Amino acid sequence: MSYNFNAKKVTQDIVEWIRDFFENNGKGCNAVLGISGGKDSSVCAALCVEALGKDRVIGVLMPNGVQGDIDVARDLCRHLGIRSFEVNIKDSFDGMINQLKASVGEISHQTECNLPPRLRMAAVYAVSQSLNGRVVNTCNLSEDWVGYSTRYGDSVGDFSPLSRLTVQEVKQVGRCLGLPDIFVDKTPIDGLCGKTDEENLGFTYAVLDKYIREGICEDETIKELIDRKHRNNLFKLELMPVFEYKPE
Repeated sequence: MSYNFNAKKVTQDIVEWIRDFFENNGKGCNAVLGISGGKDSSVCAALCVEALGKDRVIGVLMPNGVQGDIDVARDLCRHLGIRSFEVNIKDSFDGMINQLKASVGEISHQTECNLPPRLRMAAVYAVSQSLNGRVVNTCNLSEDWVGYSTRYGDSVGDFSPLSRLTVQEVKQVGRCLGLPDIFVDKTPIDGLCGKTDEENLGFTYAVLDKYIREGICEDETIKELIDRKHRNNLFKLELMPVFEYKPE
């Protein structure tokens, strides 16, 4: 990155911010988060361990049937020494899909792709409510910028350590925390249709991050694509519109 990013300072600032959040919004509560083994959940978990101690961080692994890379998620939990639970969402997913098809008839491909993250977030909140928790949102700025999240799925949580950091910045924080490369540099896969994030987006995170931080994108076609995704998905980052009734 050509701009200045003080990873060490930002890492410590986030750790202190997490401590302040729990002091004011759940003193003594646990940090609960979904663990995929990718950089975002790995870095969030490591930040929470640094802020709260490993005994107050709980990982939830949520395969949909068989997950080929779930061992990476298990290794992350072992590496950090945190408690973890595996909640397989396949029965819930299959049951919901079958009920939808029986009732609605044909359902869209997008419906099938976005149902798992919504079921996963329901599972994370269920674990959190049962174990005195606060749910960690694991989104980063790059994904949020172009709407690369599922509304009421991975886009939600009770607090968000990384939502103002780009992918490249998240990786630097992970390295400051001493995370092994496997957790920082694991190729991000959407977990929905089997493609990598960058295959789905149509551009690399390096290109996106440079555009976000420096306003530079040499490829005009990609620039227009990023701008369009950003405009079309701004609603995901805003509070739900409400009718403002004013009593006379």
